[in-house]
Amino acid sequence: MKILAIGAFALASLVASTAVAQTQGPQNPGPNIPGVCVYFNQRLLATSTVGQAVQTRMEQLATEVQGELAPYATTIQTEINTLQQGGQAADPDGSRRQALQQRIQEAQTLEETRQNELRYTLSEQRRQISTAVEPILVAVYQERGCGILLDRESVFIVNPAMDITDTVIQRLNTALPTLTFNRMPIPAQAAQ
Repeated sequence: MKILAIGAFALASLVASTAVAQTQGPQNPGPNIPGVCVYFNQRLLATSTVGQAVQTRMEQLATEVQGELAPYATTIQTEINTLQQGGQAADPDGSRRQALQQRIQEAQTLEETRQNELRYTLSEQRRQISTAVEPILVAVYQERGCGILLDRESVFIVNPAMDITDTVIQRLNTALPTLTFNRMPIPAQAAQ
């Protein structure tokens, strides 16, 4: 779970540093090429109000999962310590070790299930954001007279006048300011 939170923080930091680097681009960014537009989806996910709300909620859900798994880790560690200190006398027939192995397996299965649920939940929230962004993106594309829309991740430096991301973010903030959700179970067909 820590990896998920750290990864999300790293992604947000990367997007923020990329956005700063873009604003500190060359003094003369070159001509504004008519019909060529650029859009940066990762910045939208990191800076829109709904994107930030999803990130905050996912961090809360990850913390809840950590709280759910913590008692397993505590009891398992206690049992390991007991078996190590007691030696052969603590488990003469090996049944406690077998029971411990079973609890470890159950805890690992639960952790894997929860991680999959968190990943699925995040993907579903991003799908909802994408569904809301698509008509906005199409509208801005048409309004700006774009003939081609490039992904900002594929472009090293761009004239800021060609970037439509801020306009899309502003409209998304109005159209979909937040999402309310809980951890979602993985549908049966997706789990297989």
